[in-house]
Amino acid sequence: MAEATSNGGATATRKNEDTRSTGGADGSVFEARGLKKDYDEGQVQALRGVDVRIRQGEFVAIIGPSGCGKSTLLQMLGALDLPSGGSLLYRGNSLTELRDPAAYRAREIGFIFQAFHLLPTLTAAENVQIPMFETSRPLAERKSRAVELLKAVGLEQRVGHYPSKLSGGERQRVAIARSLANGPSVLLADEPTGNLDSANAHLILELLVRIQREQQMTMVLVTHDLTIAARASRTIQMKDGQIVADSNPWPLS
Repeated sequence: MAEATSNGGATATRKNEDTRSTGGADGSVFEARGLKKDYDEGQVQALRGVDVRIRQGEFVAIIGPSGCGKSTLLQMLGALDLPSGGSLLYRGNSLTELRDPAAYRAREIGFIFQAFHLLPTLTAAENVQIPMFETSRPLAERKSRAVELLKAVGLEQRVGHYPSKLSGGERQRVAIARSLANGPSVLLADEPTGNLDSANAHLILELLVRIQREQQMTMVLVTHDLTIAARASRTIQMKDGQIVADSNPWPLS
């Protein structure tokens, strides 16, 4: 399997017309205060008063044992679920008061999941186009954008292949290309190497690190693997729904 090594290709995955602000008034991308998430009518407390701020351009790894709340926190940041209490801001705006969470996810956030979540009846290029359905891009532009992104992750020879014909590493690279479809400013990755062997996990990690560095994106990555967390500029450790350690904290004002 060929590794994606074209620096220019990865840089081109970000839209030139992106004019987003660099953050909230204090430069933060995300700010959580007293964030809580309960399930089963309060019987399960997944998040127990999380306070955290994440800077523009940071690569943050969230680690901790299974059930500690790290994936739940990632879901809150991506507006895939609503908190039970506390506040959560994205660039100074409340995520709990979004009029259209789907539009926020489509335009601002790129998601990468452990299980790839590719549609088996669509080719690699068609899977990459899925987030673009939320935009006004014409079909021809969607197609060319998908090919550009697949080339950037080293899959120009797999554009027309279905997921069943791709290796695990190739499927995850399609998923990464899909996450970049709309030029997001934030990548949220939940155990992106969890279903891969060590060789493919290394390739995927190097690809993510390069994309984050070259595009100066904010990336929040959940992992059990401490060697992956070591590549991040900041590591947050969670336990029992709370942050118990932070290698580079940014205290709330």
